[in-house]
Amino acid sequence: MSRDEQSNNTMEPELAPERNSSGLSLHQSAAGNTVINPSTQVHNTEYRSRPVTVAVDPVSLVISECISVTSAMRKHARWAGSSVSSILGGNPNPVQLGPPSPLLRPGSKSSTTSFGADGAQDFGVANRWGLRGKRGKSMQDNPLMAGFGRLRHELSSYIHQFDAPALLNPFLQVIQASSTSAPITILALKAIRKFLSYGFINPGSPRFPLAMQSLSTAITHCRFEASDSAQDEVVLLMILHLMEDMLSGPGGALLSDESVCEMMETGLTMCCQSRLSELLRRTAEAAMVRMCQIIFEHLKHLEVEAGDDLDALDNQTNGDMEGVKMVPSTNGNDVIASSDAPTNEPRESSGSENTAHDADEKSARASEDSDDSVDIKPYSLPSMKELFRVLVDLLDPHDKQQGDTMRVMALRIIHVALEVAGPSIARHPALAVVAEDRLCRHLFQLVRSDNMAILQESLIVAGTLLETCRGVLKLQQELFLSYLIACLHPPVEIPREPNIDPSLYDGIPQRPSGVKPPPSQAGSGRSTPVPVKDRQKLGMEGGARKPDARQAMVESVGALTRMPSFLVELFVNYDSDANRGNLCEDMIGLLSRSALPDSATWSTTSVPPLCLDALLGYVQSIADRLDNPAVTDGLPDREALREERHRKKIIIKGATKFNEKPKEGLGYLKEQGIISDDPASAAKFLRSTSRISKAILGEFLSKRGNDEYLVAFLDLFDFSGKRVDEAVRLLLESFRLPGESPLIERIVTAFAKKYFASSGSDVVASEDAVFVLTYAIIMLNVDQHSPKLKGKKRMELADFARNLRGVNNSKDFPPEFLESTFEAIKNNEIILPDEHDNQHAFDYAWRELLLKTESAGPLVLCDTNIYDADMFATTWKPIVSTLSYVFMSATDDAVFSRVVTGFDQCAQIASRYGITDALDRIIQNLSHMTTLDTDDLSNTALNTEVKVSDDSDSVMVSELAVKLGRDFKAQLATLVLFRVVKGSEQVIRDGWRHIIRIWLKLFINSLIPSFFNNDSEKLKLPKIPLHNPTQVIDRAAKTADTGLFSALSSYISSYAADDPPEPSAEEVESSLSTADCIKACDLESVFANISALPADSLAPLIEALLNELPDDESSAVPVITVKTDSLPSSPISASKPAARKPTYDPAVVYILEFATILALRDDETVGSLGKSVADALQMILRDSPQHHPILVSRAAFYQFSVLKASYDHDFVRAPVLLHAISSFPKETLAKTSQLVLQGLKLCIEQPGPLRSEIMTSPDFWVILRTLAGNPNASPTVFEILEGGVSGTPSAIIADNYEAAISLLNEYATAAKVGALVEQKGERRQRNARPKKEASSDNAVVSRGVKAVNLISSMTARIPHLMKQSHLENSEAWSAYWLPIFQALTTQCTNPCREVRSLAFSSLQRSLLSPELTCSDHEEWTAIFGEVLFPLILRLLKPEVYSTDRDGMSETRVQAASLLCKTFLQYLVLLSKWDGMLDLWLKIIDIMDRLMNSGQGDSLEEAVPENLKNVLLFMSSSGYLVPPSKDPSQEKLWVETWKRIDRFLPDLRAELALEEPEPEPQEKQPQAEQPAEQKAEEKSNNQEQVAAA
Repeated sequence: MSRDEQSNNTMEPELAPERNSSGLSLHQSAAGNTVINPSTQVHNTEYRSRPVTVAVDPVSLVISECISVTSAMRKHARWAGSSVSSILGGNPNPVQLGPPSPLLRPGSKSSTTSFGADGAQDFGVANRWGLRGKRGKSMQDNPLMAGFGRLRHELSSYIHQFDAPALLNPFLQVIQASSTSAPITILALKAIRKFLSYGFINPGSPRFPLAMQSLSTAITHCRFEASDSAQDEVVLLMILHLMEDMLSGPGGALLSDESVCEMMETGLTMCCQSRLSELLRRTAEAAMVRMCQIIFEHLKHLEVEAGDDLDALDNQTNGDMEGVKMVPSTNGNDVIASSDAPTNEPRESSGSENTAHDADEKSARASEDSDDSVDIKPYSLPSMKELFRVLVDLLDPHDKQQGDTMRVMALRIIHVALEVAGPSIARHPALAVVAEDRLCRHLFQLVRSDNMAILQESLIVAGTLLETCRGVLKLQQELFLSYLIACLHPPVEIPREPNIDPSLYDGIPQRPSGVKPPPSQAGSGRSTPVPVKDRQKLGMEGGARKPDARQAMVESVGALTRMPSFLVELFVNYDSDANRGNLCEDMIGLLSRSALPDSATWSTTSVPPLCLDALLGYVQSIADRLDNPAVTDGLPDREALREERHRKKIIIKGATKFNEKPKEGLGYLKEQGIISDDPASAAKFLRSTSRISKAILGEFLSKRGNDEYLVAFLDLFDFSGKRVDEAVRLLLESFRLPGESPLIERIVTAFAKKYFASSGSDVVASEDAVFVLTYAIIMLNVDQHSPKLKGKKRMELADFARNLRGVNNSKDFPPEFLESTFEAIKNNEIILPDEHDNQHAFDYAWRELLLKTESAGPLVLCDTNIYDADMFATTWKPIVSTLSYVFMSATDDAVFSRVVTGFDQCAQIASRYGITDALDRIIQNLSHMTTLDTDDLSNTALNTEVKVSDDSDSVMVSELAVKLGRDFKAQLATLVLFRVVKGSEQVIRDGWRHIIRIWLKLFINSLIPSFFNNDSEKLKLPKIPLHNPTQVIDRAAKTADTGLFSALSSYISSYAADDPPEPSAEEVESSLSTADCIKACDLESVFANISALPADSLAPLIEALLNELPDDESSAVPVITVKTDSLPSSPISASKPAARKPTYDPAVVYILEFATILALRDDETVGSLGKSVADALQMILRDSPQHHPILVSRAAFYQFSVLKASYDHDFVRAPVLLHAISSFPKETLAKTSQLVLQGLKLCIEQPGPLRSEIMTSPDFWVILRTLAGNPNASPTVFEILEGGVSGTPSAIIADNYEAAISLLNEYATAAKVGALVEQKGERRQRNARPKKEASSDNAVVSRGVKAVNLISSMTARIPHLMKQSHLENSEAWSAYWLPIFQALTTQCTNPCREVRSLAFSSLQRSLLSPELTCSDHEEWTAIFGEVLFPLILRLLKPEVYSTDRDGMSETRVQAASLLCKTFLQYLVLLSKWDGMLDLWLKIIDIMDRLMNSGQGDSLEEAVPENLKNVLLFMSSSGYLVPPSKDPSQEKLWVETWKRIDRFLPDLRAELALEEPEPEPQEKQPQAEQPAEQKAEEKSNNQEQVAAA
């Protein structure tokens, strides 16, 4: 608000426009009478200008006012005989011919200075219109009346150009005349006020400054006869209003310093006169407040005018203070204090006519004297300083002349000055020195007053002083705030509430940081809170303050903390200064403790909300600055302050140790680098640190063995030029002198030596003289000032001198020296620290504070956010604890709203600045308040799913949902919790533990899905299964029949079925409320933020997730275990029940899946988080019997997923994982098969090292073989197997070749189930149309067929595998060919014809493959002994034959043909083999057995035919010839026919092989051309195959 606006706002209610006779407002202007200021004054004058118009003629108005005053005067006997010139307006002088004297022209100085003096003009001619006076004398015109006559005579029509002093002078004479009565004075004052307000006297009037000066002098020296007290007070009231109008009006800036001081002195005198009415004193106080506001507002305009040259403004104060003096009458009877009479001068009365006449003339002359001072200097700093000094001096609590009422008044006026111009006061040394010293000293003593009015006003002024001038009040502010904290901080324990956990508020301090806990509390064992009736008696310094006083103090603290930068400045200037207290920390601790509801028991009910408001305001101020740009110019460095705070903690700890054990304290400080080994360093620290106990320091310095510290301590003092008493005073003020005489002697001795060596004094002659004199000074100080010596005679100067006679090197000290020493001690006690607590001690402490002010430096003003992070990190604990306590105990919605906002802002601050401890604590407390953060999971046994309506989702009614839905605070805490979490995920560390517990409870009770985003789809798994609800109720589908019978039947049916009762409507409603609450928490955003967190921020979440897994007791068991057999048997163990099956816990699955998803997000998370997740999963897999199969199966899949993603790392090894799975109990493996195989497929779907490692592991094939027989898992196993065999490149290598063949063989064998379908189809009658079934309709048969094909296809890889193997040729052939032949051989007896036929054809192709005999070795000959012979022998077995009689007969025929065909195929090679004869004979024996198998015509025809072909070929090839032709073949010939003749005796004759053979030479080319032979053999083979 501008100054003009402030002025107008104040003037308008006081100067209400009067009504004229016609009823028109004086604000309504006539066109010709508008008052306009034609001149342009300085800025300040224009500022105060306020044009007012009147509707009447100004001259007429002035004449009316003159007549009003003179008429009232003429009614008085004293003026009854006066001339009527004041009424008629004529000149009272004799009529003169000719032009008037120039001395009487209007506006001339003579015209105003001539009247009123007896010698100026002779008025000897008797007044022709007047009356005779007493005793027959003719009465001259009274000077007061004559003035009005002259004014009428000289008044012109141009009132605005009339001389201002001339216009005012008659009225001023009346005001100053002691012979006038109160009504007459009132009329004069009223007229003057009207002239000013209507602008008749304005800055454009001639001699306006002189008029204002004269007016100020007149009203401050007003005299009138006392009559009616009411009328008297009206006069005073008019004077107050007129003074206020003058200061606030356009002429206020033209008043001199003397005038301002007189006016303010007059106002103060009115305020302090006890005989005046309360109303008048209050009005005077209000006027003083307004005038003080205007005066100090003027200070700011002076600064603007001065610009940068403020020093020149300050220099005015030094030279202009001589004539400026205020001495308000505060205890006299005079209402107005004048400068020309003492304050106790009795009021003049009208005792006689002459006395009155003399007084009037004296008053007139006084007004004339003011004309001499033409040069009037506008008021400035001098008057302001004097006013400020006087107001501050009124506050002196030890001035018995001043009452509390005056102090309250002075405080209110000072408060206005500080409000208006506090910063300006601090900028000017003339004013600042008053504020720093006397004002602060008086205020800090007044706040200890028990008078509530004094206390409240003192606190208000102190708060405003610190708010506006704190830059120069660093140490004063610390003293004031420390006192408030000591008074307000309740020293009692926080009461325990039944529904509030103590952990929620354990961060609230019990006492300020600098206060030690009472020693009795440590071991008192008291657990109950202090009774309410005793709490007001407890406390430290301010413990006994009344509740209202405490509230006033809290309001003062709250006003300070509302400044956004106040607590920041405390933190920077005090908490970060090793020599200052932790004011910011203590202030927050005070507000936190006092914000608890129990603080109302020793204060008022308003204190807790006030403190809470201040606390939340502090938080809000930090939150509001979060986005502000950082301002660092001219501010201390943050790192430097951090180091200083760290150093401060060390110093505090070291000082505490020193105060307990000095040596330990010094040792600690040396270790921390605060001091060095040099005693001088320790001495400097001990002297400069205020935290050291002065008593302990004195004892330490005086003890034997510490001489080096004492010498170093004394070296810190400069005693040069000081008397001994001054040096002793300086020394003893730094520590407390010990009480034991030897210790004192040691200190005094060291002091005497130091003083004598360094003081340079020529008075003291020796060290001994200093020693004795020092002792004498100490004794004199005790004698003069000890309170124990009251009533006793104290030492005089003579006694003191007598005690020191002859000690100065056998001489006496000079008398003047002893006298000055004696007087110094007598008048000013040497204060020993911690010894006194009186006014003298306070004065001493105050002087010390002022001395330290310069070294402490100015207060750093910090309107910035660069320190907010460190400040909040220091203060968040009590804030969060208080918010938690208040939240749990509050019942008001407004409190809830503020606390919720506070939590939110605290979380924002902690998140922005990365203060993880704060955020974790907020989450911990909120989680506790949700009632969801408990170690045990909620009971889901009675969960019931209810569908309320057709258009809504079903709701799960659970114990948790019902409980949460009934608890409003818990719901609110839940909302606040996730509001805090959202956006702060990156900063949370330990808080995840509590959040996860809540998530688990919500998940198992179907209140949240497993995951809100698509992360779970990456695993390609179904949703985590939950426990099925006990009941599923569809209330929407129920009919409207809700009668008694329906309800009764429903109840009976549920009772009969032993079902739990249906949930009530209230329980359903509570569950719906819980569901809405959880939906409002917006957990989807939280999960979305989590999925985008960096890896280092995910680590705490992963750790918290895994820590929630149930303890694995088996993991803690040592490797060495005791067998149960070795334990002694007992009856109890014999009847031990069977082991309980593991129960399914969806929460564990949720944890593992969530952790896996997070760990597999990207390569970075896999590398940093995968190991911990893999270890947890491996632990589940290792102890699979202890866990539910669902958990085990999903854990296996998760581990396979981790394995695939982290194969480049070492924390998951495929062999270990496969071994763990293969070690599952068979039942467990079967139940977990689906996800185990899905995980295996995931790992081996792509070629690479991982697939090779897995598929070469024996455990992999163990798992497949185990699961191949499981109907549910078999298709997947075969899919895996098929992919491995037929993949490109194939995953079958030497290490897993045999295992793959074996497993494929098992699948082919399993296809035997298809035989039943085939045989049933054959048995159908022809009249029943057979149903056509494709071979693939039966999945098992289809897999068997595929298995045979796969076995057959693997022959193509055998040469490659043999080349890669490091085996010998013979061993390699047996390793690779033989398993295929054996598998195919096995399947050639498969009851399923489709599989058997395919296997037989595959076997035939394999046996006739050229690669079979491509090597030089002869291991391939085993195809007869290990493949074909066993096949035929197996086919001959009845049990094999009986599986498919029709099909097996055909297979036997095929086997016989294959045997012969194979023999003929390799006959050439076999002929070179030594075992050919035996082989041939075995073949004949096999054919014999086939012939005699009793099968029937098919074999009886096929066997001879096949033998015939073989014999003919052998004969034609020269291998089977009679001995006559080739004697070397005799044995073959003989043995062959010997065996054939047994079962085919006619065959020999039929073939007639003994006939002459062709010439041998024809045979030779045939033998030499293997190509032709091979072609012929091939042709024969084809014919045999066709025949077969």
